[in-house]
Amino acid sequence: MPALQETRTVATFTPAKPAGLADLGVPLGDTTVVKKGRVHEFLQLLQDGAIGRRFQDLRVIGVQTIEAGVPSARVFVQFEVFGDNTAAPANGVGFEVALLAGAQRLASLSSSSLFLPYANFWYANRFVFEVPMADFDQADQLEFIAKPEEVRAV
Repeated sequence: MPALQETRTVATFTPAKPAGLADLGVPLGDTTVVKKGRVHEFLQLLQDGAIGRRFQDLRVIGVQTIEAGVPSARVFVQFEVFGDNTAAPANGVGFEVALLAGAQRLASLSSSSLFLPYANFWYANRFVFEVPMADFDQADQLEFIAKPEEVRAV
């Protein structure tokens, strides 16, 4: 059975205006802090070097805000994924993200699956992670790690 290789990419956070967050439901206030990063496209190769999965428009949005009097920090990870002649297993391994301050890893977060029900089609994915406030303040990058997993050839 073919297997995907682990693949990593890094999105650099930059301070951003709190515009374009309406579809995320972010409660905006005077103290809201927003950081955004983006990677346009990256490939996840199979062990034989062929393209197995494509990711595009990886958008990372970090938000520190107050809701109902309680401060919080969250990171939204959004992307589209395409199984390039490969079908994902029913119980996939998902992906991991790491908040970074330079080379220092601040926090590791993971999701157990991608929304990729069929091969050869683009699917939108959206995830949110709660992060410690101190890690949010220090983070200047987010590393996205597409985990290795066995797939079915189509």
